Amino acid sequence: MAVLLDASQLQAALARMAAEIARLLRPACPGALVGIRRRGDVLAERLAKILARDHGRNDLPLGALDITLYRDDLAEIGPNAVVRQTFIDFPVADKTVVLVDDVLYTGRTIRAALTSIADLGRPACVRLAVLCDRPGRELPIQADIWALRLEPVRGQVVVRLKETDGVDEVTSE
Repeated sequence: MAVLLDASQLQAALARMAAEIARLLRPACPGALVGIRRRGDVLAERLAKILARDHGRNDLPLGALDITLYRDDLAEIGPNAVVRQTFIDFPVADKTVVLVDDVLYTGRTIRAALTSIADLGRPACVRLAVLCDRPGRELPIQADIWALRLEPVRGQVVVRLKETDGVDEVTSE
């Protein structure tokens, strides 16, 4: 197992991502952060706190998106699918939605998230912020903001967060 980001590096990476999001969402730009459940929503919460504290952007609505029912492999996982709640209590129409996830790999999760968001309204645009961008795309999707862009990696990239796993780290296993 190789540690790609330890706890302090992960915090610094989130601060850099927040600064990029702040540049993307100019003060007059109506925006929102939407995290993909299970770790993207935790990262979106952390980014929202950093944006409010360091960039004065405490006006950004925060949402959490469950994409389970939009997955293209739902028939394969069938009864093993765990459906969590989508919580978006604001209109997405005409906003710049910053979609947040932990790892961008094949692009299939993001495709499902885009379809789910489209069912809620028509955003002005959607930008993608991911903690780790790794090669292996199956769909033409790319991150606008990333903390770590990986070269080909053997094994799986695993993101662990205090809120879900008890520790902050990104590893390659």
